[in-house]
Amino acid sequence: MTTPQVTELVDRLRALVEERYVFPDAAAEISARLAARRDGYPTDPAALAEAVTADLQSVNGDKHLRLLHHAEPLPEQVPGDDAAEYAAMAQWAERTCGGIAGARRLPGDVGLLEVTPVLFPAVLVGDVYAAAFTLLAPVRALIVDLRGCLGGEPSAVSLFLSYLWDHEPVQLTGMYERATDQVRQSWTHAHVPGRRFGRDRPLYVLTSGSTFSGGEALAYDVQQTGRGTVVGERTRGGAHPREAFRLHPHLEATISVARAVNPVSGTNWESVGVAPDLATSAEQALPTAYRAALEQVCAGNGPSAAEARTALDAGAPL
Repeated sequence: MTTPQVTELVDRLRALVEERYVFPDAAAEISARLAARRDGYPTDPAALAEAVTADLQSVNGDKHLRLLHHAEPLPEQVPGDDAAEYAAMAQWAERTCGGIAGARRLPGDVGLLEVTPVLFPAVLVGDVYAAAFTLLAPVRALIVDLRGCLGGEPSAVSLFLSYLWDHEPVQLTGMYERATDQVRQSWTHAHVPGRRFGRDRPLYVLTSGSTFSGGEALAYDVQQTGRGTVVGERTRGGAHPREAFRLHPHLEATISVARAVNPVSGTNWESVGVAPDLATSAEQALPTAYRAALEQVCAGNGPSAAEARTALDAGAPL
C-alpha cells in the first residue's frame, strides 16, 4: 500500500467508528487518535492492522475493535447483503458439527457437552442442539465445556440456555443498540425441539482465559440466573457485539455496534471477564467440576448414586 492509500483507509475507518461505535464519546477520542497518526502508519497491510488495532483499543480496551489482516483476499461486500458471510458461516458450522465437539455420558451418570469453536447462529445449529440435548437429557448432572468457545451469536446463546431451563421463559442478557437507542431483550424459549435438560439438576460450566464473547455470554447468563456453577479461569472480557467492514482486499474492520446489558446485574463482562464461582486452572476445570457433579449425584441417593460413588472412589478418572 502507498501512504495516500493508508491515509484514505484510516479516514474511512474513522468515519465508521464515529458513526457506528456504541460509545459516541469514546468514538470521538478513538477517531482523534487515529487522525493523529494517519500519515505515519506502516504501509505493509499486516503491520498496519497491528498498529491500527492497538490505537483502536487504546482508549477503553474494547477487544472487538480491530483491524484484521487476511492473507487471502476478502470478497467484495454489497451493503446490506450478508449472503456470502452467511454461506461461509454455514460451511464452518458444517465442518465443526455445529460447534458441538463432543456429547457423552461419563461414569456416574454425568453428561459432558463440549462447545467449540463458537456458538453458531441458531438457525444453523438448532437441529444439532436438539440432538445433543436429547442424548444427554437423562443424565443426573451436566458439564458444559466452554474453555474452547471463542465467540458466538446471541440467538445461539438464548437457544442453548433454553435447553438448560424449563418452559417458563427467563430473561437473559440483552443488547443495547446505538442505532435504535434501545435494549433488545433476550429470553429463553417456551418450546424447543428435542428434550431439555431442564433447570433443576446440577450444571457446571467450564471456562478458560480463551473463552470469549458469545461463550462468555453463556457463562454469564448461567451465573446471573443462578442456573449453575462456573468453574475454571476468568474469561477474556468481550461483551460488545460487532459488525465487520471490508476496507481493503486484505483488511477488515470490526466495530462494536451494541453492548450487553444483563437484567440482573445491569451491566456485563466487558474488559473484566466472567469470574468463575470455583476458580482453578483451565486444565483442572474438568476434573474439579466432575468431582463436584459426582458428589451431587451421590447426595441425591437416586439410582445412579452407587455408580457415582464408584467413580469417586476410583478418583473420578476421565
